Amino acid sequence: MEARENPYILALAANPTFVSGLVAWAVAQAAKVVLTSFVERRWDLRMLFSSGGMPSSHTALCTALTASVALCHGVSDSLFPVCLGFTLIVMYDATGVRRHAGMQAEVLNKIVEDLFQGHPISERKLKELLGHTPSQKWKNRFDTKIFGASGVTIVPGDS
Repeated sequence: MEARENPYILALAANPTFVSGLVAWAVAQAAKVVLTSFVERRWDLRMLFSSGGMPSSHTALCTALTASVALCHGVSDSLFPVCLGFTLIVMYDATGVRRHAGMQAEVLNKIVEDLFQGHPISERKLKELLGHTPSQKWKNRFDTKIFGASGVTIVPGDS
């Protein structure tokens, strides 16, 4: 049986914007594993596929896509403001709604711990690392612009 190449996969692999976003997401997720190992002194490979924490893989992905579209198509292309708007919404959500949900989870975990100390009500805690502080988000935004540029350089497109 002969293996056939999927034209959709080949098209994505040759697309500098797709590659930029994928690389930025993968590097951010891998960095979470490394940073977690330093902070908690243990390797947690589950961080490869978890949300929350720093660096933000959501912001990395969106920022790399936006930067790549700007470099490949220019900021005057109609796709750029769509990407920029999407990126700003993701960043706003991470610093607003998701961050506050994480803060509420922290408070609720403390209340449950204090109220039911010694009682087996629940061993499962709520996830507290849901969002980012504004300074973390903006730092991450500038750190990930390099991935947009590197994807365009590595995978030259038809722009």
